Amino acid sequence: METEWRRLRADELRERARDGAMVILPVASLEQHGPHLPVEVDTMLGETIARRTAAAVVARGEQALVLPTIWTGLSEHHMSFGGTITLDYPAFAALIEGVVRSVLRHGFRRVVLLNAHGGNENALRTITDDLTPKLGVPIVQFTYWYAAAAAIADILETQTVLSHACEAETSMMMAARPDLVAGERIPRARANVAPDLAPGVYRWRSIAARSASGVLGNPEAASAEKGERLFAAIAEAVARKLCDPELWQLPWQAEPSA
Repeated sequence: METEWRRLRADELRERARDGAMVILPVASLEQHGPHLPVEVDTMLGETIARRTAAAVVARGEQALVLPTIWTGLSEHHMSFGGTITLDYPAFAALIEGVVRSVLRHGFRRVVLLNAHGGNENALRTITDDLTPKLGVPIVQFTYWYAAAAAIADILETQTVLSHACEAETSMMMAARPDLVAGERIPRARANVAPDLAPGVYRWRSIAARSASGVLGNPEAASAEKGERLFAAIAEAVARKLCDPELWQLPWQAEPSA
């Protein structure tokens, strides 16, 4: 079953809406990823994970469609390295709302915002909180490395979580597009890294203020085999959650008073 929205005809999409397909919108970025990876990492990984997740959803007997990935997000914290394209919040929020409104107007009622860039996390949560009551549809939002945190931790050897241009992202790029990974430049990713803030404390900081190379994590531990395992584990973990009936059936607003 075809899962890519852009490959289907309009009449086929109308039929998928009648069948109750969920629609997955990958939201990513175009930003620096250290000395060894291209700027499209988040976009490529988000799209790959969305497509693999949709295939896993179909294998579980559900229908899923993947929209073309939104390739730019909120990346001001990467701008000092060059190569990064960023939106401001109003433009980003308007873009997401326009896409979601279009999907709903065609009769779809299950929308998933699949985030593939850390800088989008807070904004997408706020957008989800805004659009759900405004549009009258329960929208599901998640960041894939949080939704599949346990599966990712089981595979990584030198990190406990996915970070930036790190063991995990470099591994998945080695699996998906090895031609775009400059392996001989990976040693340049070593850099003095500024300490994290105390737990529960937040302050905006550019990536350059945290890492001289623009990398957070250990890409020297990456491998294509590890990347393939990560893709498979993430897709299965996310699909399992999206196919849980309670995710879509639990009440999302109070019943009106009698």
